[in-house]
Amino acid sequence: MEIASLPYIDEHVTVIAAGTDDVWRSLGETLDQSFSRPGMAGYARLVRSADRTASGPRPLVEGSTFPGFRVVAAVPGRELVLKGRHYFSSYALIFRLEDVSPERSRLRAESRAAFPGLAGGFYRGLVIGTGGHVVGMRRLLSAIRRRSE
Repeated sequence: MEIASLPYIDEHVTVIAAGTDDVWRSLGETLDQSFSRPGMAGYARLVRSADRTASGPRPLVEGSTFPGFRVVAAVPGRELVLKGRHYFSSYALIFRLEDVSPERSRLRAESRAAFPGLAGGFYRGLVIGTGGHVVGMRRLLSAIRRRSE
């Protein structure tokens, strides 16, 4: 499924007291650390994710993977697009970086996902309906901000 056709879920934004190059580096390191923990690999296997292990070059480039995600586009200092698929959902995370000033950056994280069928609807309720996705995204952006600053 193409990213543009995935339904929009939400967008989270944070302003970081660091330049886009520093934020870019922290984004990749934080994603790698967050999604490459042993528990994530087990979860990726459980839900039959297309990508279940970390592989490919670091820093992240197109084709790099970690459990649950594959990098489909990487423009250093500007945009990182992740795509994933498993039994209950097809999804994407799009990170966009903008200069606010020489030492301040805005990081946007857009989420898109489709949850087909009855099982997908149930999974959506667990992930989106409970607010778990919002909590996870806020924590992720906070971790990127802390690492960058």
